[in-house]
This record gives sequence, structure tokens and C-alpha cells, in this order.
Amino acid sequence: MSLIAGVDEAGRGCVIGPLVIAGVLVKDESIDDLRALGVRDSKALSPRRRESLDAEIRAMALDFRFFFLQPRAIDTVVNRGVKLRNLNYLETMAMAKVVRDLRPDEAYIDPADVVIERFVDQILRVLPWRPVVVSEKRADVKYPVVSAASILAKVMRDGIVAELREKHGDFGSGYPSDSKTVGFLESWFDENEECPPFVRCSWSTVRRIRGA
Repeated sequence: MSLIAGVDEAGRGCVIGPLVIAGVLVKDESIDDLRALGVRDSKALSPRRRESLDAEIRAMALDFRFFFLQPRAIDTVVNRGVKLRNLNYLETMAMAKVVRDLRPDEAYIDPADVVIERFVDQILRVLPWRPVVVSEKRADVKYPVVSAASILAKVMRDGIVAELREKHGDFGSGYPSDSKTVGFLESWFDENEECPPFVRCSWSTVRRIRGA
């Protein structure tokens, strides 16, 4: 029996809220069970279906883990502007932490870097053992265990965003392409000088609104 992990993220491009990384650990024989559940890339599922699958995946998995990259941590690396120590690297190290916690024989990961060989090498360098690491673009479509991780990440992030909306007002999806999100940010900075901790101040959307 081999232990298989899938790792994926949700919220990388958003301007409000954290980037959420999720990992799922299953037995290799459970991959067909994931297919039977109907797991797929979380973006191809309705919110209700994602929530239903989230509960089924948690019940089926041997283990699952989350890692949260909060806006201030993201801002730090973006503002620092150090080559090869950017958001891609920060996310890669967070994914490596999830893999290390799950300790699989094989890990299937949606890459956080455009240079996949570099991404895999950076992960293997910080692991105390050498699992098989498979990373491909659209891994969340190709591999059910990565689809499962994408669902957990998306449902977790949606829950966090819902709590933020309840506390701070309806800012929409939290993505720069959302006019409601942009309107919320414009109103916020009309009334406040400080960037709130739930917003990624380093994003170009915020810098434009603040005139920076």
C-alpha cells in the first residue's frame, strides 16, 4: 500500500483574505473512490456541491492539513522584491510544509512556480525523505487527489471570506476583477489611511487606489 497526497491552493490572486493551501492523504486504493465521489477541480463545482464533497473527502482521507498565508506575510515577500524569494517561493515552502506533515510516499501538487523543475527541487530540498513528487499544470484536473485538495482549500477559504464579509461588510469575492471588491476598497481608503490586515496592501489594485 502506498500513501498518496494531493496539494493545491485557493485564493492566490485575491486582494482580500488569505491564500489557503490544503493537502489530502489517502491510500492508493482510494483514488478510485475519489473518482466515484465525482471530485474535480473546485472551480468546476457549485458551492453546494463543494461543501458536500468537502465532508465526504474529510471522512475518506487518512489525514488532511491546511496552511494559511495571511496578507501581511504575502505583502512582506512582494514588497521585499528579492529574486526567487517571491510569492511563488513562499507558496512552495508552505506546500512543502503540508507535504512534510502528511508524509506520503507520493505527492501530487499543482505547481506554484512556472518552472516546474525548480518547484519540485525546492520542495524535495526541505523534506527529510524523498517521496515521489509529481507536479503538472492543471494537476487539479488530472489527478483526483489534487482535485480533492482543491475542494478543501476552496471551501476553507470561502468560509474565511464569509466571516470577513460578516465582520467588515460585503466586499464581494475579494478578487481584483470584482467591481464590488474594488468599490469596497475605494470606500475603505476614502475613510482610512491604514491598510487593514485582511487586505493585501502590496497588490497593484490597492496601490492604485491609494495613489502609491
